[in-house]
Amino acid sequence: MFVRTVGGRVAIVLVGLALVGCAPVQHGPAVGMVAGDPAGRWSSCVEVAPETTTVGFMVTAPDAGALPRLDDGFTPVAAVLCGQETQQRPDGGQDRVLTERRTEEVDALTAALRLADEPPTNGLCTMEMPLAPWLVLVDADGRWIRPGLPLDRCRKLRAEVRDALAALPTTTVSTRPVAELVSAEAAAAGCSQQWKDVIALETTMNPGAPREALPEPLPTGRQIRLCVYEVRKSEPGTGNFVHGTVLPPQRGAAIGRALREAGPVAVCTEQASRFALLWAMTGEDPQTYVELDGCHRVMVVGVDGSVLAQGDAALAKLIDEG
Repeated sequence: MFVRTVGGRVAIVLVGLALVGCAPVQHGPAVGMVAGDPAGRWSSCVEVAPETTTVGFMVTAPDAGALPRLDDGFTPVAAVLCGQETQQRPDGGQDRVLTERRTEEVDALTAALRLADEPPTNGLCTMEMPLAPWLVLVDADGRWIRPGLPLDRCRKLRAEVRDALAALPTTTVSTRPVAELVSAEAAAAGCSQQWKDVIALETTMNPGAPREALPEPLPTGRQIRLCVYEVRKSEPGTGNFVHGTVLPPQRGAAIGRALREAGPVAVCTEQASRFALLWAMTGEDPQTYVELDGCHRVMVVGVDGSVLAQGDAALAKLIDEG
C-alpha cells in the first residue's frame, strides 16, 4: 500500500507490486487487545502493529476482507491509517517511511464499511494484486478494532470503500524511517541506488550472446555519467551504489579509447564483485557495462542487442578511481 497526501486528504494507491523479498502479509488482531493494555486502547502503529515497519509490508484486499466486519456494537469516532510511503530528504536522498495518519471524520467511511461483499463474478477481472490499507477504528474510550473491508465482485475493495478512504481528511501523527531507498551520494551523482548486474544476468541467460566487433561504447559529443556498483554475496545479480560522477571530457575520452581497444571476450566464469555503468546523461543508448574485477568483461547494450568484449585491470582502474 502506498499513501499519498493530496490537498490535505489521503489518497491510497491500491496497486499490486511484484517485489522480490516483500514481507508476507501479517495479520493484526481484529479486536484491539495490546500486550500490557488489557483494555485494548489504541497507542500507535509502531506499538500495536510492529509488522508495519517491515520493508515491503503490505495487506491484500482478500486478507483485509477476511477480518470480522464492523457491526452496530462498535461506534467509531476516529480512524487511523498505518502505511508506508516514499519520502524525499533535503539532501536529495529518499527513504521508505511508516506514516501514521488519523481522522475524526468517519461517518462516510463507517457507512461504507458496513456494506456487504458483492457476490463474486465469473467474468473477467484485472490481474493486479488487490491491496488494502492497514486500517483501525477507534471509539470514544480509545478502544480499537481492525474492521473487515467489503469486497467487490473481483475480490478488490468495493468502490464505496475506496472512495470513502480517498476522501478522508487526515492529520499526520508520526513518521518513522523504515529503509533508505536512495542515498544522498547516489542522488547527487544521478545514479540509481541499485542496478542489475547486467553482464552476469545476460551471460547466464544467454551464454551465446553475440561476440562480434564492439560498437561505439560512448556516444560522441555527450556527457557521460559513471555509476559504480558492488555486488553483495547476499544479493547476487544486483549491484549496490558505491560511487558515481559525470565524467570530465578528458577522463571520458581516455575511458572511451580504452573501451574501443577491448578485444574478443575470453572464456571465464568468475563472478565480478564490482561493475560500472557508463551512460549518456541524455539517456540515449548505448549502455556500457564493465566488470571491475572477476572476468573484466565489457558489454555494450544498444537497440540492436548486446555485444561482449574483453577488458582488463587497467581499464577497471581507469574507471574505478572513486
